[in-house]
Amino acid sequence: MKNKSMGRCELCAREPVHTTIHHLTPKEVGGTFLPTAELCIPCHKQIHSLYTNEELGVRLNTIEELRKDEKISKFIKWIRKQPPSRLVKTKKSNERKKKR
Repeated sequence: MKNKSMGRCELCAREPVHTTIHHLTPKEVGGTFLPTAELCIPCHKQIHSLYTNEELGVRLNTIEELRKDEKISKFIKWIRKQPPSRLVKTKKSNERKKKR
């Protein structure tokens, strides 16, 4: 995660938060020059803890698709209630651990 700035998270809509650039299609699967989104650090970390790069590239490569997915939508609902200054710990989902 690079390029931190202050702004609004495109996923959870909290502001002002530190945001980072998220490649909607990961660079590792061909997304280097494809669309990106400004995400707060907790949302960005949570996405990468829940999904593989392949999943993100194939079926979750838009903000709309991410919001619809059951795993991240629960997190979004919760994080929206948190103050922007809250530090959030993330850990890999059990499903993601099994895929390795």
